[in-house]
Amino acid sequence: MFTFGFLNATAAVNIYYFNLNTGDLILVSGQSKKEKYMKGETRLGILGGGQLGRMLLQAGIDLNLYTLILDPDPDAPCKHLCQEFYQGSFANFDTVYRFGKKCDVLTIEIEHVNVDALFKLQAEGIQVYPQPEAILTIQDKGLQKQFYEEKNIPSADFLIVQNQAEIKENAGFLPAFQKLRKSGYDGRGVVRLAGVADIEKGFDAPSVLEKYVDYEKELAVICARNASGQVACFPVVELSFHPEHNMVDYLFSPAAISPDLEQAAQELAQNVISSFNLVGLLAVEMFLTRDGKLLVNEVAPRPHNSGHHTYKANYTSQFEQHLRAILNLPLGNTGLHSAAVMLNLLGEANFTGEAVYEGADEVLAVPGVTLHLYGKKYTRPFRKMGHLTITAATVSEAREKADHLKNIVKVKA
Repeated sequence: MFTFGFLNATAAVNIYYFNLNTGDLILVSGQSKKEKYMKGETRLGILGGGQLGRMLLQAGIDLNLYTLILDPDPDAPCKHLCQEFYQGSFANFDTVYRFGKKCDVLTIEIEHVNVDALFKLQAEGIQVYPQPEAILTIQDKGLQKQFYEEKNIPSADFLIVQNQAEIKENAGFLPAFQKLRKSGYDGRGVVRLAGVADIEKGFDAPSVLEKYVDYEKELAVICARNASGQVACFPVVELSFHPEHNMVDYLFSPAAISPDLEQAAQELAQNVISSFNLVGLLAVEMFLTRDGKLLVNEVAPRPHNSGHHTYKANYTSQFEQHLRAILNLPLGNTGLHSAAVMLNLLGEANFTGEAVYEGADEVLAVPGVTLHLYGKKYTRPFRKMGHLTITAATVSEAREKADHLKNIVKVKA
């Protein structure tokens, strides 16, 4: 291996080395990261090609990024929107490693990825954000709860159990929610255990038992942090969950809480993201208890369902903010320019197959309503297929429109 350099057109010295084993000519130093990004030469890799990746790509176009996607689905929504698409498992070490070596910056749209490959890529100079250390903790709900305990971050009481036998031994801890330590997603991997009779309905696998919390509201804060340490939070939102499939039914922005609670929730989210030392975006879901306390429920180290409304209701969307953070750019203005309600558009029960959309014309005729479709070819019961964002002067006005539209647009097969 030997190195050499020459002047480029702007009189900056570019330093290269020539690898005698592979024949590769590799730029060691020269143009800054900002110059590469502005020229469209920053290669951003995203592990996951679903709806979150799709919306990241939309924001990435405005930032002139060259994008690569890895996803196991040959019909992934991102397939035709990125510059390079690779079909493969983001849980496989070799697949993730080879993909990551093609990138300058690597990020995720789902946390269930091969962390060992991310550690290796990070050690070899690839910028991996969020960092593997944070992903490793967050993708295991047991480690996540222990992390909160160690960092004095308020959250519900919990027990870590290996199987149903251990739950029976701790029956006095019920009522509680049983959460699989790994692979739970979009309401899957969570079951409510009201008492001993429910234990057999749960999972016979390593889990977290989280004590039932008598809460007044479920809240969420999307928080961003760049590599320079700048932190910015979006206004607090309130979430309403569907009782059957345990996913967000309505999102209200801003949340109907006092200014003091707004400040406390944002400070708690900032504490969490700083404790993780995380670069990127962190969605922090919280319980507001009946006695006015805030408890962290779970976090997601990526764009999140609780921030979809920001695309239309805030000056900066969560997707642009995530990209700003991982590129170490100044973070954007998180303020609201309108109130908003977000509705998830789910696949109808009893329908599985190629997606057919009904009611779109009627929905789009309503002022202040935006329909976001995720480009998923196939639907199944309760699969996230899109969402509606309803903006208005007040949350109550937006909620009135949302209630009217809720059962109009449907996804069938």
